[in-house]
Amino acid sequence: MGKSKELSVDLKKRIIDLNKSGKSLGGISKQLQVPRATVQTIIRKYKVHGTVVSLPRSGRKRKLSHAAERRLVRMVKSQPRITKKQVCKDLEADGTQVSVSTVKRVLHRHGLRGCRARKKPLLQKRHLKTRLKFAADHMDKDKTFWRKVLWSDETKIELFGHNTQQYVWRRKGEAFNPRNTMPTVKHGGGSIMFWGCFAASGTGSLQKVNGIMKKEDYLQILQENLKPSARRLGLGRSWVFQQDNDPKHTSKVVKEWLNQARIKVLEWPSQSPDLNPIENMWTVLKKQVHARKPSHLAELHQFCQEEWSNIRPEACQELVDGYQKLP
Repeated sequence: MGKSKELSVDLKKRIIDLNKSGKSLGGISKQLQVPRATVQTIIRKYKVHGTVVSLPRSGRKRKLSHAAERRLVRMVKSQPRITKKQVCKDLEADGTQVSVSTVKRVLHRHGLRGCRARKKPLLQKRHLKTRLKFAADHMDKDKTFWRKVLWSDETKIELFGHNTQQYVWRRKGEAFNPRNTMPTVKHGGGSIMFWGCFAASGTGSLQKVNGIMKKEDYLQILQENLKPSARRLGLGRSWVFQQDNDPKHTSKVVKEWLNQARIKVLEWPSQSPDLNPIENMWTVLKKQVHARKPSHLAELHQFCQEEWSNIRPEACQELVDGYQKLP
């Protein structure tokens, strides 16, 4: 015999009301066309629990004991890259056989969810030491100091970005329907290298780099764009220039020019692109450019220049003002 359908809450309430009015179990059963045993059970549960709403049930006994769950959580915390299938194998080797779904539910109950690993620069002890020194030296700097910094860096922007993700709604078996796919080409369809700078007051120059940039090319970019950008952004005389420790940036010819031009350079720790807020600006720029879907490199260059100029000064200031909170 199949499982009978549970009575609605309204019908259960009618049973209770009729019982309170003095009606017999048989009379309620006959009037509502409900088995007498069911009427009796509902009334008995109401007298015990004071409600006709179905209470939570214990369900099937858990496959993992509390001790086994704690062991599972410790295993995942100590090995964050371990897969659910590997966890199942390790538990099975100890005599406990569970499914991947069970492992997933247990980890979710303990606040552990599978996430894409964040990419961070590989840091050696000397890098950690210089980063710590940088943090200690600039921890007490206020917003006034950071608003006088002209941040700079290079980035490559592809015509068709490799890392662009697009989600679609589709049915099973429709993955390769042209409406549900993203066309790709080798090497992103070509790319352009840019040097750019910005400050709290807005974006500065965005300069296209032709070919492989050498120290002479970098020097020419600085000579043509650095001071004009600082003047246009209203940084005054006491501004500070930020650049990373790329060999081209720290070459003798570049250092000599910066000294002669009396440009103060922010001492920068190696392997620290995550400390440079211009990385956030590059992300914004690439997102806006790719949203316009450039079809060739000339259009890509045009869109990059336009979207760089369209970044609001308020967004730049908000980013710089929150610099001390950056990871």
